[in-house]
Amino acid sequence: MNLHAPLIIDIAGTTLTDVDRARLAHPLVGGIILFKRNWEDRATLVQLCADIKAVKPDLLICVDQEGGRVQRFRTDGFTHLPPMRAFGRMWMEDGMHSGKGRKPREGGGAMAAMNAATAAGYVLGSELRACGVDFSFTPVLDLDYGESSVIGDRSFHRDPRVVAALARSLMHGLLQAGMGNCGKHFPGHGFVKADSHVDIPVDTRSLTAILSEDAAPYPWLSSVLTAVMPAHVIYPKVDKRPAGFSEKWLKDVLRSRLRYDGAIFSDDLSMEGARRIGGKLISYTEAALAALNAGCDMVLLCNQSLGLGEHVDELLDGMDAALQGGRWVPDEDSESRRLALLPETAPQAWDDLMRQPAYLQALDLLP
Repeated sequence: MNLHAPLIIDIAGTTLTDVDRARLAHPLVGGIILFKRNWEDRATLVQLCADIKAVKPDLLICVDQEGGRVQRFRTDGFTHLPPMRAFGRMWMEDGMHSGKGRKPREGGGAMAAMNAATAAGYVLGSELRACGVDFSFTPVLDLDYGESSVIGDRSFHRDPRVVAALARSLMHGLLQAGMGNCGKHFPGHGFVKADSHVDIPVDTRSLTAILSEDAAPYPWLSSVLTAVMPAHVIYPKVDKRPAGFSEKWLKDVLRSRLRYDGAIFSDDLSMEGARRIGGKLISYTEAALAALNAGCDMVLLCNQSLGLGEHVDELLDGMDAALQGGRWVPDEDSESRRLALLPETAPQAWDDLMRQPAYLQALDLLP
């Protein structure tokens, strides 16, 4: 059986150090997530991605590039993408609102919004791929209840049907660019106010209520959804553990009940909502093992490469020990899901993309 590489780590700078190369070459590392600190300009990003692939060609290069306030690369030619709420607002319009300096849009608000969301997915995916990035953790499928500051305008809409329709459109655009997608944060983060980066949100609703509202887009999108990221939220009427560490949520509900068969990423293990399980703070290795054993295929450890990066080394050493001690067993299916997220087509060069009719048309459709 092929060894599974479940760890997604990061680096501190815009170029690889020898320490970075050694960490990325570790057999349990399957990918890297880039942040704003890794961005200087396009040329530097292209070189960085090439250097990462030179370490291991099947490393999955990821980024959080959603649009709005969550867009890591936004200068040197990258299009400023709108937040997802902009497409939800278009949906609610009558089709005549044109935006500043734009011609009236053909068709109803819903059709214009879906076309714009597809365009955003294509622009987002093709620009990233032209620089060597494989995958973006987008779109947010959380519902906009108007309560969550961490979700806010990252959500398409309050209605799960509108969310699913617009998300499907965005996913089609990504797929046209040769990029997968990641629905987040399963089963839903929009209802709770607390921010799981610094707190442990609790959603006291029943499983029935959550499945009928917040989680409804996931089975509706089963034909296009390539990855899912669970929420660092506790739903005590279902399980005392956060969803990302819960076999009930990941294996019983997502895999069995909703019949989802794509990749599952943990959210960042360094978040407060990730490492406090059962009322106590656990190590990064224990958090990674809890997530993997609950049903995640890959786990992310973000922003721990800064300084000496001792927490990254702690996780690598801890996972090695867990593998040798039988506390974690590599999963061939998980590795297949990881590899399936790597693009299958060659990307276009940036200058060629800038002249491509489909790309130019997509830019015109953005709100």
